[in-house]
Amino acid sequence: MKVLIPSFYLVIFLLFSNCSTNETVIEDVTEIESVYFPPIDGTNWETKSINSINWNESQLQPLLDYLEEKNTKGFIVLHNGKIVIENYFNNHDVESNWYWASAGKTLTTAISGIAQDENLININNKVSDYLGTGWTSASIAKEQLITCENLLSMTTGLDDSLGDSVLPENLQYLEDAGQRWSYHNVFVKMQDVIAIASNQSWSNYFNTKLRDKIGMSGVWIPFSDLSVYWSNTRSMARFGLLMSVNGKWETSQIIPENFINEATSTSQDINKAYGYLWWLNGKNSYHLPQSQFEFNGELIPNAPSDMFAALGKNDQKIYVVPSKDLVIVRMGEAADNSNFALSIFDNDLWEKINLLID
Repeated sequence: MKVLIPSFYLVIFLLFSNCSTNETVIEDVTEIESVYFPPIDGTNWETKSINSINWNESQLQPLLDYLEEKNTKGFIVLHNGKIVIENYFNNHDVESNWYWASAGKTLTTAISGIAQDENLININNKVSDYLGTGWTSASIAKEQLITCENLLSMTTGLDDSLGDSVLPENLQYLEDAGQRWSYHNVFVKMQDVIAIASNQSWSNYFNTKLRDKIGMSGVWIPFSDLSVYWSNTRSMARFGLLMSVNGKWETSQIIPENFINEATSTSQDINKAYGYLWWLNGKNSYHLPQSQFEFNGELIPNAPSDMFAALGKNDQKIYVVPSKDLVIVRMGEAADNSNFALSIFDNDLWEKINLLID
């Protein structure tokens, strides 16, 4: 015998069933802390204590002592945008400026993404589309193989053994673009591309589209054929924070998210630990500046595998760790010996950071 349930009662039953299910789901949801953004103007920056995130406070002083011993000037750790650690050493303070060196290459990457989003450039286009022919000493046929993406991925094929100058006589053909990874100052030609495409100076476009929008300080200072960025440590941390949240500052998308994903992924088949001027951890091999040797293993074994980093001469560092909501900045003199980007200091520093945060 079939039992017929009136439709009215069936609706009531389903309604209460759904409510009960929803209540269970709500109870199981863990509150996620939102990202904090420091004010664009002003010096206030919210902090949080080490204890509030259950870090090992007993390991803080050993870390700070190590940083001071290793010639550090500024050191900042952000968690979800708030300052957990901020210390200055060796006659440096919150207002002091210092050079980013090659860590500033990543600023060029960011601006390239912005300019492409504004349809001023396309990184798949030839560099000569913007600069004209003759910007290298290569033949026109070989020069026109070089794209803007080759500049960003360090795969121009130009000879990297001829010094720092990026004048045409110093940019000589070695291999076809895309066939060789070599750490080369020729990346700076992207700044010329953007200046020409935007019909304004590189520094003006940079200031308007990035620096001023996230409250950075700083200035590009000419050095030989290059410009090197100088700022205080907090400005470096602001840029790291922007990268950690996929290019969005509060409600404004400054750098396109899809471009950041591309820039922080392996950009070519030769050096798996290199994106668009960003260094990538967690890969099974890597190359180093001024070397064609492939090293097996991760770039920085003690660091989280998902970390990507801006690494500059004499240990200028921005570490971005999405899985831990961390941005870590280090400015200063070389920790040990002079270096171009990666050094043994990276792995040793992360050993001490791990003792604090794990």
